[in-house]
Amino acid sequence: MEIIIHGGAGPAPDEPGDRQRVLADAAAAGTLASSPLDAVCGAVRALETSPLFNAGVGSAVQSDGVIRTDASVMRDDGTAGGACAMPGVEHAVDVARAVGTETPHVMLAGDQAVAFADGVDIETACDLWTDRTRQRWESADPPTGGVRERLAWVRERYGAGHDTVGAVATEGERLAAATSTGGRWFALAGRVGDVPQLGAGVYADERGGASATGEGEAIARFGLAKEAVRELDQSGPRQAAERALSAFENETGGAAGVIVLDHAGHTGSAFNTAAMQTARR
Repeated sequence: MEIIIHGGAGPAPDEPGDRQRVLADAAAAGTLASSPLDAVCGAVRALETSPLFNAGVGSAVQSDGVIRTDASVMRDDGTAGGACAMPGVEHAVDVARAVGTETPHVMLAGDQAVAFADGVDIETACDLWTDRTRQRWESADPPTGGVRERLAWVRERYGAGHDTVGAVATEGERLAAATSTGGRWFALAGRVGDVPQLGAGVYADERGGASATGEGEAIARFGLAKEAVRELDQSGPRQAAERALSAFENETGGAAGVIVLDHAGHTGSAFNTAAMQTARR
């Protein structure tokens, strides 16, 4: 099994050494999985459990004081699933996988996605807060009132940090990719970014797979993950990541990162933020 994982593109993180150790352990565990889909889901699940990443426990908080998680998975055979806007779901990647493998759909959202997760024995009603996220939320002068009051507050604060976690793995002729996030801090309640959108936050086909991270609105408009995989027609994964990111930056002016893996196990990554930590095995 060959695997590459990332811990999100964004500002230089606190505790980078601790984060890198979690990434390395998650990648190592992924190499022992029985399939690429198991590998990426297992690696992402480890990052969702760690409070050091913006996914699962420790996720960003939306304008109504609720943490909502999103995720997506995709295999090279077209099997794909996404789940989004889920309060109280630590392992969003497991819900996305269940959507892709157990339903005829590509995405479920909100309370119905949470009910589906509960119905397929994925834990819900999880406490996703940490001391760090609670302190950050309480110091941000949380808004009161209706949508207009919250929207004014969002316009002043939205966009601080945009970590997302993801993984791509391959073994033999099989390949899979997964991405998971708690979104961006201080977003309007119900906001969904690029992560659960196929082609934006995640993509895989017969050429390879990619997981993107960064400014979700720009990534969704551009389709960064699919563009990175499309670039494999012309170059290897490292150049594909760099070329896709360059085109993304030229068109959107946004900040992002992307990891790419081809079926031969060659990896590549690129980012235009202060940092994007990765691990490869």
